[in-house]
Amino acid sequence: MLRAIVTGNVWATKKVDGLPSGAFLEVQVEDGGARLIAFDVLGSGIGERVLVTQGSVAAAWFPGTPPPVDALVIGSIDHQPDSATRTEIKPTR
Repeated sequence: MLRAIVTGNVWATKKVDGLPSGAFLEVQVEDGGARLIAFDVLGSGIGERVLVTQGSVAAAWFPGTPPPVDALVIGSIDHQPDSATRTEIKPTR
């Protein structure tokens, strides 16, 4: 999963049959990562921080024959603690 910020909309008047209602968004992966085009069914907006999944996991979300979607917005980040307030969780044996 990737954390990203929505930077723009991608308007596509023609789409592959089988895509549900949704939008294509341009997202910038946080920490200077790549720009991606992700399919969004949540209604995310420009400036919003989102979670994006890629590859077969993204395509498998769709019912039936998976469409050619390589990146999918799967969540909206409401709050993320800063590193100063995070605590390390150590595995127990």
